[in-house]
Amino acid sequence: MSDVDVRAPQVASVAVRFPAHRYRQEDIVAEFAQLCLPASHPSREAFARFGRNTGVRTRHLALPLDSYADITGFTQANDHFIEVALELGEAALRGALDAAGVDAAEVDLIATTSVTGLAVPSLEARLAQRVGLRPDVKRLPLFGLGCVAGAAGVARLHDYLRAWPGHTAVLLAVELCSLTLQQEDTTAANLVATSLFGDGAAAVVLVGGDRPLPGPGRPRVLATRSRLYPDTEQVMGWRIGSSGFRIVLSTEVAPIAERYLGDDVRGFLAEFGLSPADVGTWVCHPGGPKVIDTVQRVLDLPAAALEPTRMSLAARGNLSSVSVLDVLHAGLADPPPPGTPGLMIAMGPGFCSELVLLEW
Repeated sequence: MSDVDVRAPQVASVAVRFPAHRYRQEDIVAEFAQLCLPASHPSREAFARFGRNTGVRTRHLALPLDSYADITGFTQANDHFIEVALELGEAALRGALDAAGVDAAEVDLIATTSVTGLAVPSLEARLAQRVGLRPDVKRLPLFGLGCVAGAAGVARLHDYLRAWPGHTAVLLAVELCSLTLQQEDTTAANLVATSLFGDGAAAVVLVGGDRPLPGPGRPRVLATRSRLYPDTEQVMGWRIGSSGFRIVLSTEVAPIAERYLGDDVRGFLAEFGLSPADVGTWVCHPGGPKVIDTVQRVLDLPAAALEPTRMSLAARGNLSSVSVLDVLHAGLADPPPPGTPGLMIAMGPGFCSELVLLEW
């Protein structure tokens, strides 16, 4: 790869925050089995097996584990979402700004993403005065991107900062997946999701090329690539109704990654004179064990390449849009040598993928 593009936006900081309620995987699965499945239901054993096979050891939940039985409908769940999302979102946003050494009044654009609750006014509007954002800050609330939104949000901030290299932009992702629990849905998709997803928030500060920040471990964002796959609208998403968010989750996720991702990644990297073997840091969303294994196989990666992804999944579960930012946070905390290429990968509803090329 050529010398780093000094005009490229820079990742100044990442902060992740989690609810205080942290539980072992087996305890969560046992409690949610009581809520979702009658004692004699034939799917009880399958649910327990899903929980054991996810690669998840612990998860954080928005509420105490014994509180979920008291949620009677979407309105109550969404009220909890707004309350907890604002608390976690504010903590993540303040943490990222502090780590970057950036004052809230310096932020020119803030994007927020969540696919596990609804808030109008949106989260960043409710947080603006609390954290000290300017009254003229540009706002970009995103909904519907799901797991891909962490990478897609960084990509769209990159696009903005290419046009406004003197500006500062922030992405805030908040996902409270546990609040979408469907207590009367006994489908395999709901049981898999209930055994896999966790709760958390992350904020990322990016600065334009005209205002780089000193210090090691702050990669530049060189380029991005978005990809929609044909005839895949029903692979992943929500059916939204009176009970809230009902999961759509096909078994085709890993096969689609198998079919398309290798060529997409190799083609994208080749434009910059790179191959997967040249990438020193992989920032990959932990969709689940099968998806991680597929990514590793189609890109012919060594086992250690996706270890940060597996560690995030084990400690926190799949956090939807927050997960890839949690992996990015780990990369900033233990950065590779300067000049190392990195690649951020996420997939989500659409069905789609987002690639973000980094250089430390």
